[in-house]
Amino acid sequence: MSALGRSVDAVLEATVVGSFSRVGYDVRSRLGHWQGPARLDGRTVLVTGATSGIGLAAARRFARLGASVRLLARDEARAEHARRLVQGAGNDVDVSYGIADLSDFDALRRFAARFAAENPRLDVLVHNAGALSRGFHQAPDGTELTVATQVLGPFLLTGLLLTQLQHAAPGRVIAVSSGGMYTQRFDLSALEMTRDHYDGAVAYARAKRAQVVLNREWALRLPRGEVVFHAMHPGWADTPGVASSLPAFHRLMRPLLRTPDQAADSVVWLASAPEALACTGLFWHDRRPRSDHRVPWTRGGDPAAALWDLCTARTGWGLTAGAAPGAAPGVPSR
Repeated sequence: MSALGRSVDAVLEATVVGSFSRVGYDVRSRLGHWQGPARLDGRTVLVTGATSGIGLAAARRFARLGASVRLLARDEARAEHARRLVQGAGNDVDVSYGIADLSDFDALRRFAARFAAENPRLDVLVHNAGALSRGFHQAPDGTELTVATQVLGPFLLTGLLLTQLQHAAPGRVIAVSSGGMYTQRFDLSALEMTRDHYDGAVAYARAKRAQVVLNREWALRLPRGEVVFHAMHPGWADTPGVASSLPAFHRLMRPLLRTPDQAADSVVWLASAPEALACTGLFWHDRRPRSDHRVPWTRGGDPAAALWDLCTARTGWGLTAGAAPGAAPGVPSR
């Protein structure tokens, strides 16, 4: 990016609305002369939450780039509809799906076992699934649903497919975060909200902060030559999830919201760009690493290792080699 481009980028980043809206995408892509992502022929990509919105947009772009696309969804009818849409992205597209809820750890283990048997190598894993729930709900194991879906489930799925990611040498894991994360400091004791004091928007923001914290912890525990880990913020996007969970925000900001394809751009870029292999554990927005803090009171917080320990205790993965059916060997402590 030119000196002018860097200056404009910095101004956009400072304004929040300019950065997260479609204005930021349009200006940055033009000033940066963004090129299309590299081809992904011969590579396998797994996208969670790919039946609509950003996940579906990313999956369709992966298919156009030649990747074998695997979708993970909760509902078979929606998964089949998404498969047809991705299939229509080009000729001879290799696309299939599996069914599992990220909050159901037994279902995730069954899915991972089938996936590993059919796909000895996984080049890219995109953690995109997630929904903002207004009411308090629990996962099958009793964990608050947002924590189970946004934190524990992705942790377990990454662990269960770690061998396949390592076979890609290096595999890539990309976590799709949210702007709400910027409002929350990482506090492990406050991560899992109770029924009596539940606030869906706060629960979601705290889980998204935990995702970013966990992304860095994965990067510390695994060599970059085996797997790289990146988290990213897609900006404000016009998706069914935003329309249903934040209707007032959606109505107010709709003219400035990004399309799902624009919001998915950095996901696809991180999955294919050589620059994403030269580093690990970073937080990205619009193809550039960014700070994951915008206000001073969100800095600091509990150690990331404590979150790792919580994830291993709740999911059963990573405690010892073969701790769960289909599990990869546990990752050693630092």
